[in-house]
Amino acid sequence: MTDLENRRPIRARDTGWAKRFAATLAKAQVQPNLISATSLAFAVLGGALLAVSGVMPDWVRPVAMIVAAACIQGRLLCNLLDGMVAVEHGEGSKTGPIWNELPDRIADLMFLVGAGYSAYGLGHNLGPNLGWLAGSLALLTAYVRELGRGMGFPADFSGPMAKQQRMAALTILCLVAAVEPLWGGHGLVMVAGLIAIVIGTALTITGRVARLARALAARP
Repeated sequence: MTDLENRRPIRARDTGWAKRFAATLAKAQVQPNLISATSLAFAVLGGALLAVSGVMPDWVRPVAMIVAAACIQGRLLCNLLDGMVAVEHGEGSKTGPIWNELPDRIADLMFLVGAGYSAYGLGHNLGPNLGWLAGSLALLTAYVRELGRGMGFPADFSGPMAKQQRMAALTILCLVAAVEPLWGGHGLVMVAGLIAIVIGTALTITGRVARLARALAARP
């Protein structure tokens, strides 16, 4: 991960705690690829918890949802730190771009599909379809971004539902779903949230494609 012009803009990268954390990892010789692999471990755990949460008793489900929300944030933290250790501390490797991108795509699927099966376990047959659709659209956002890069344009990380926004939305959904049993809810929060993520991600893809088309049309 060495292309500074094509790094995802993340405000937390400039915070003191993030810089100290990255420096500590670099000093301990923790490789960026290992940090990226850890993000995938968070995704597997969080996605699995979401997938089975729908069949858990009401008193256990909130714990699963809260831990899944923590896993989403753990994934994002790893996404932040692997790049900082690679770039700011010069620990990048030749295989870094693979570890930077591939775990991200798998993580999107794990979390979003897991959320869909969470709703399915609570009686919403549309849940898996929404989860897979949201995950597929998330992959398309990355594809369009890399398509533009392959044509020589800067990476387009715009929203309204890029990775950070998708994961922020899913984190909030998990936390709200954790207290849903208090009012007798059974998965409607997750279904409504996944519909919003699907719409937002579709708009993100449309916007990126439109910007890419305009850039190509303006190219001499």
